Amino acid sequence: MLDVQNPFRASLGANPPLLVGRNKDIEDFEWALHNGPGTHERISVVVGPRGVGKTVLLNRFEDIARREGWHVFAETATPGFTHRLIQRIDESCSQGLQHTHISGISVAGWGIHFDKNNETGNISPSLRDSASRLLDIKAQLDTSSKQTPTGLLVTIDELHYAQYEEITQFAADIQHLVRENRDIAVVLAGIPNAILPLLSDDEKKSQMTFIRRANRINLGQISDSDVRQGLLVPVQDSGLEWLPEALDRATEACDGYPFMIQLVGQWTFHQAVREDRRIINVEDAKDGIEKARRKLGQLVHEPALHDLSDVDRTVLVAMSLDDGPTTTSQLAERMKVSPAYIQRYRRRLLDADMITIPRRGLIDFALPYMREYLREHGATIGFGTL
Repeated sequence: MLDVQNPFRASLGANPPLLVGRNKDIEDFEWALHNGPGTHERISVVVGPRGVGKTVLLNRFEDIARREGWHVFAETATPGFTHRLIQRIDESCSQGLQHTHISGISVAGWGIHFDKNNETGNISPSLRDSASRLLDIKAQLDTSSKQTPTGLLVTIDELHYAQYEEITQFAADIQHLVRENRDIAVVLAGIPNAILPLLSDDEKKSQMTFIRRANRINLGQISDSDVRQGLLVPVQDSGLEWLPEALDRATEACDGYPFMIQLVGQWTFHQAVREDRRIINVEDAKDGIEKARRKLGQLVHEPALHDLSDVDRTVLVAMSLDDGPTTTSQLAERMKVSPAYIQRYRRRLLDADMITIPRRGLIDFALPYMREYLREHGATIGFGTL
């Protein structure tokens, strides 16, 4: 077996060896940081199904901000995420100063004095206060050291409507900071089922207007040329090569789905290395694709279906009986329900990024290999009550 490390990272949220297909989103974010407060892209919401690269994009945004000298705070939207942010930001206020050679910096308006050997003052009562204090300190430090002024980036992953009250307060604090022309950027990310309820409840729309108006980054499939690069470059950088036909098969198998690049790449690479070969051949690709397909079911299909209602899953199982796109009229007949009933669940599954509309009257699966997974596990998944 060759002593070569596998370059691919087939773990959800792990940074791939080469990020492809997201250049426009990355360029927009970099521009927003440089363009200053008030730039629309500084407040963004990343939406997409599992495995499409939401967390990876957050990671890249964070790396860019750090490189530019920004303070970066990354959190997951579990209960208490705002309090954790406040604690970490307040710690940065003191720790940042303790590691400088500047003493006697006072922050106007806070009644707080910072010294490199001592820091007094209470923890800020709100995220708005905490962030304002850090931004004031950083502005003074940037001025005194003649550095280009930078700001504060907050990323929140796995946003979910279950934390509605906390998200509402978070949004209010951030909105105040934006209105005060503060150097702040915020990027939120989550799956459609978890985010859309935050934005669609008529009774709560006014409270979520700030997030509703944020820059929306809808992540989906990437081009085959990008997939090809994502498979080719890491292998070449590791000293191996693809046979052209093997690379063609692997590219097609990924179907534009970012996580499949890592799964297919990892297992095809492993097959070749295990056989002491530096050439990935067609058999490696076949075996790797099959292994990747099974892993995709475990890591993506299973949890994605778990998020849906029983009837949502029933509709998908009924769709899986077709070898290609399903007509809504056929689906209604198959399920013995009215076309209006199908249209209602069609809308739900579209919002959840579980299906696509290849053309009028047709629906198809959005996630690769979902049809095969449902055929294999349909009996286990079961049918809901219509």
